[in-house]
Amino acid sequence: MAADPKKKYGKKRCKYCEMKVDFIGYKDLDLIKYSLSERYKIMPRRLTGTCKKHQDMVTKAIKRARQVALIPYVVDRHRVIENPFDAIKPLKTK
Repeated sequence: MAADPKKKYGKKRCKYCEMKVDFIGYKDLDLIKYSLSERYKIMPRRLTGTCKKHQDMVTKAIKRARQVALIPYVVDRHRVIENPFDAIKPLKTK
């Protein structure tokens, strides 16, 4: 069966399901950064391909990380950083 000419892209897969992630915490910035834009906004499911379960976990983790000041709420429009996670210092964990 030939491919449908209207479909240009394949189905997006959830990155968190492929990595077999059970829980996404607010301290785990390496997992959270896949779902943030360069201006620290939460990316929607239709763009990232994240499943509903993991999108809910990511949203909660991002909101908690903002409250604890690990991720900023607002980024200055005139100083947009190429890779925003270079400026964030990693947490010291034991």
